[in-house]
This record gives sequence, C-alpha cells and structure tokens, in this order.
Amino acid sequence: MTQTYHARIYVTLRPSVLDPAGTAVQSGLKHLGYDNVEGVRIGKYVELTLQAGTAEEAEGQLDRMCDQLLANPVIENYRFELVDAIAPASVSK
Repeated sequence: MTQTYHARIYVTLRPSVLDPAGTAVQSGLKHLGYDNVEGVRIGKYVELTLQAGTAEEAEGQLDRMCDQLLANPVIENYRFELVDAIAPASVSK
C-alpha cells in the first residue's frame, strides 16, 4: 500500500561557490536603504507530491531525485522535509 507524501526541497549554493545573483540582490537592497543586510544567498525551493510505501522509501527517492536532477551536487547543497499529506497549503503573499 502506498501513501501520498508532500516534500519541500531547498537547494542552495555551497558556501564556497560565488553567488552573483545574491550579490546583485544584496546591492539592490542596499540601494533601497536596507544597509543592515549582511549577506544574501539565492537558492531554489521545490515542492512535490509523490507516492511511496513508507517515509523512508520516499526519502530515498527524494535523495536520488535531488542528486540526479533537482540539484547539482558539485556546486549545490540540498535538504528536504516530508510534510503531512493533508497539511494545509502554505500562505502566499
């Protein structure tokens, strides 16, 4: 029997990798008067829903998805969390 799992995946550049987009955003914030921003790193956020027999199986699949497609393991780190399949959708602004 399979269950439905929702996953939130966060992909970020490794700390040793330069982040020109983050630098540009930090500069833009400074021009807007936010001089107190000390650093910006830009990443990706992915939500997906998958079917798996267990949470451990879902986590294994997510690891492989991240390694093979969703993240570039040479320059990016990733982490993910499984959330309850019936959890309410997040609030958008």
